[in-house]
Amino acid sequence: MNIAIPIFDRFTALDAVGPYEVLSRLPGATVRFVAAQAGPVRTETRMLTLLADTTFEQLTDPEVLVVPGGFGTRPLMDDERILGWLRRVHERSQWTTSVCTGSLLLAAAGILDGLHATTHWAELDTLAQYGAHPVSERVVEQGKVITAAGVSAGIDMALTLAARIAGEQVAQAIQLGIEYDPQPPFDCGSPAKAPQEIVELVRAVSARAG
Repeated sequence: MNIAIPIFDRFTALDAVGPYEVLSRLPGATVRFVAAQAGPVRTETRMLTLLADTTFEQLTDPEVLVVPGGFGTRPLMDDERILGWLRRVHERSQWTTSVCTGSLLLAAAGILDGLHATTHWAELDTLAQYGAHPVSERVVEQGKVITAAGVSAGIDMALTLAARIAGEQVAQAIQLGIEYDPQPPFDCGSPAKAPQEIVELVRAVSARAG
């Protein structure tokens, strides 16, 4: 199974690497990072680089598409090169998925029109502007389209997808293999749980970074 993860300037590292760690363990899977140009691509912190080994034009028919998010999604919302590629891949994919604000790119490409979908909690309203029905859930399945909430939710999405592709036993074995057993030190992983001052702090930091 060929799995494509498009990366772009200022993508979020865990959005791409989290699903990669899960899906690369599927029997027979090949995961490729794809970009507008082959070569190094910087994350949004500018402190990490991933290598894209192929271009959009060279990789046209992956069975699985995983679109990460990050602040770099914003300049791409009207970039027909990547949006057109997403549409073409989606037409033939077995699964089309996203993590965090990667769903904004799917929505901008028209793939989420009329579908329930999720994204980072701070961008749910933006998702609605592009024709999707935003929901505050960790993973949302709509046929072959699966969207995940912010950043770390990509691991949950990938395990969900692994179960759909190879069965729950394989997915559970992958989860155990990567020892994914979350026990966070704080119960503030969503705006519904976090203190209001923390929510506002994150909004302010995101506004400056974006």
